[in-house]
Amino acid sequence: MKRILFLCLVLFSISGTQAKNPEPKADKTGTISGKVLDANLREPIPYVNVIIKNASGKTLTGGITLEDGTFSIEKVEEGNVTVSVQYIGYKTFNRDLKIGKGNYKVNLGNIFLEEEAEGLDEVTVVAEVSTIQQKVDRKVITVGKDLTTAGATASDIMNNIPSINVDQQTGNISLRGNENVRVMVDGKFTNVPIAQLLRQIPSTSIKQIELITNPSAKYNPEGMSGIINIKLHKNTQIGFNGNLNLGLTKEVFAKFNSSIDMNYRNGKFNFYGNYGNNIGKYDNFGNIVRLDDQSRQDFKFGNNNKSHLYKVGVDFYMNDKNTISFFTNQNIFNGKGFGNTLISDTNTINQAQLFNNISENTSSQYNLAYKHYLKKEDETLDIEIDHNDYKQDEIANFNFVNFLFPPDYVDNVDTERSRTTINVDYVNPLNDKTKIEVGLETRLFKSDIGYTSSGFSFDGDNNIIPTPSTDFEYKRDIYSAYFAYQKTLDKWNYQVGLRAEQVFVNADALKTFDDNNTEFLPFENEYFQLYPSAFLTYNPSEKNTYQLSFSRRVDRPGIGQVNPIREWSTPRISSFGNPKLVPQFTNSIETNYTRQLKKGSITAGVFYRIIEDNINRYVRIDRSDISAGNAILSFNNFENTTAFGLELSSNYRPTKWWSLNGSFDLYSQTQIGITEILNTTDLTNATEANIETIRTEVDNVVWNIRLFNNFKATKKLSFSLFGMYRGTEKGIQFTRKPMYFVNTGMRYSFLENNRATFSFNYSDIFNTMQFKFEADTPYPAFGDFNWESNTWNIALSYRFGGGKYRSLKRKRRDNNEKSGGGGFL
Repeated sequence: MKRILFLCLVLFSISGTQAKNPEPKADKTGTISGKVLDANLREPIPYVNVIIKNASGKTLTGGITLEDGTFSIEKVEEGNVTVSVQYIGYKTFNRDLKIGKGNYKVNLGNIFLEEEAEGLDEVTVVAEVSTIQQKVDRKVITVGKDLTTAGATASDIMNNIPSINVDQQTGNISLRGNENVRVMVDGKFTNVPIAQLLRQIPSTSIKQIELITNPSAKYNPEGMSGIINIKLHKNTQIGFNGNLNLGLTKEVFAKFNSSIDMNYRNGKFNFYGNYGNNIGKYDNFGNIVRLDDQSRQDFKFGNNNKSHLYKVGVDFYMNDKNTISFFTNQNIFNGKGFGNTLISDTNTINQAQLFNNISENTSSQYNLAYKHYLKKEDETLDIEIDHNDYKQDEIANFNFVNFLFPPDYVDNVDTERSRTTINVDYVNPLNDKTKIEVGLETRLFKSDIGYTSSGFSFDGDNNIIPTPSTDFEYKRDIYSAYFAYQKTLDKWNYQVGLRAEQVFVNADALKTFDDNNTEFLPFENEYFQLYPSAFLTYNPSEKNTYQLSFSRRVDRPGIGQVNPIREWSTPRISSFGNPKLVPQFTNSIETNYTRQLKKGSITAGVFYRIIEDNINRYVRIDRSDISAGNAILSFNNFENTTAFGLELSSNYRPTKWWSLNGSFDLYSQTQIGITEILNTTDLTNATEANIETIRTEVDNVVWNIRLFNNFKATKKLSFSLFGMYRGTEKGIQFTRKPMYFVNTGMRYSFLENNRATFSFNYSDIFNTMQFKFEADTPYPAFGDFNWESNTWNIALSYRFGGGKYRSLKRKRRDNNEKSGGGGFL
């Protein structure tokens, strides 16, 4: 009887144990649960990432905590796993455990997360030293405090970036020696002129600068030399937080800039607002000496500009699967400019053109984005609608001293542009080594430019007539679809993609001479193109990476290149666009090698391009007065050409207190153009018969070297020294002589957690930066231009807010680049 009773007790205990921890036979998976709390406040933290990885670090599954901080993750595979609990602003919690016999249901109990030491997120705490990273399709420059010390705006620091050059007079930007580049802000194009845009973005708002030289099929294929994407800081802290920046720059005139960005996040909503301004006067001067008629032109230019940027937005995290975001940017610009040109020679009295203008423009952007997370991890659907309106009014006055023609006149130019972009993107990770991406895009662009003038010009028979008014309407609609396939095979990774685009272009220029006399100049173009791309990466070890990539791209003519209305004018030269320009296409291949060193890294790369229907300058003699020898600049398509280049960049830290970034780049391109010249020295009696057309072909090789040093004197005090040398550059019109300068600066961090930073920068300390050139066509000449390069700048940056509202939080979304608050534009 005792034995029977004992056996019953044993069976009962076994059945009870099995009821508490059943071991599934068919499905060998387990469940992991727990509750996440703030270690200090002892309050639950909702929307925290809980990630389950296997022993090799591969992500198996995961989830997020509920409003009460609890989580339960089912169907966890058998074996050794790591539970990783991650939330921004807190230290990551890791726990190793085993799912298996006797342990299929694991309750971790209360998990207390501790705040990071400084209580600031990874975006707000800016690194001391900038870094350069070579990825498969782009070079990523993470902007540190050393680089923001170099200048107050994006334009100021761009010359410090490898492969980029900025013309400080015109504001034009080039990548790999070519100005056919597109600039985006946070992955979005804008209608704001690039030169104006770069001068409006505070350098302290920039997180990264991406040089996308061979973009994948997912990206817009525009830009022969690629895309420059400026990524701005995004505040992700809980509660009320923000940044305040103040700056002053001066050589001849003082220039002020300031910005403030604020963010309030609590629960499922994230609200953010920003304001920035840039106010100041700018001074430029130069001269051109013509050797054919021994004349000299002296130029004096100035601007008084005021720009204001506003941004407000909200992110709504409906649940862990759906996010809706909306923001609007408002950009307001007011500028007053003047330009005085004095012409002197040995035969006539001095002449002068006095120019002044008032320009006002506004740009309004509205963006709505929806993101949906599907069943599989990293499987997403994105829908985005972006609309941008741009309006500009310009009044320009031209006054002439000692000129027989033309008389004084006033030009009025009104510009309206709109751009609408609709994107649908789907990402499906088929498994941990394979991923596909597909998407659709519609881009609708329209520009309407109206021009009227009180001046006079010549008709085809050389009769003086009132300058005709012109209305130029330009429309371009693009419909795209893309597919990309990516796979990892041991140490190899490859991606292939194809983008298809159908393009419709319609341009109409209507010239009105009088009520009964008009001229209509229509232009239409329709084309279908395929843009393939391929990327291959080989990682034989942790220290070595090899990359090979190919892409086909297009450079569609910009508004300035197709607009038949005067872009700018001096007494001796004017610039107009060509409405009949067609796109140029580029087939590009490049390879890169990256070596990780003990104290840094080094990257080397070469590229080669074949350019079809090359767009370049066309220089012709102004027929309105041939004897004056004046020139007109325009654009045209020419035969195919090629370009190649090599780049070398490195991050290195020789000591704990000294770090440096260095780069060397060399580019070569065969440029083809047409120039008209006068084949007589007797300009007074020059006629149409004296005009000679010359086909010009120039093999241009230009190289640049940059070196940025950062010296850390103490934990709070650092110094920087930057030098750049830009070699001789040959073009169709002229040869630019070498340019070089040296900048120095310091920065000091203070207050609790280094919340405040004071910086001082002295640019072009030897005052050597100037644009010197020599020209043979359309006439022999030499000259130089100067601007305010020998400047000093002081700046103060302060972070505020602490993020202590821990009761309600949203899910961290590191990969959601299209939403998230903070930053400009």
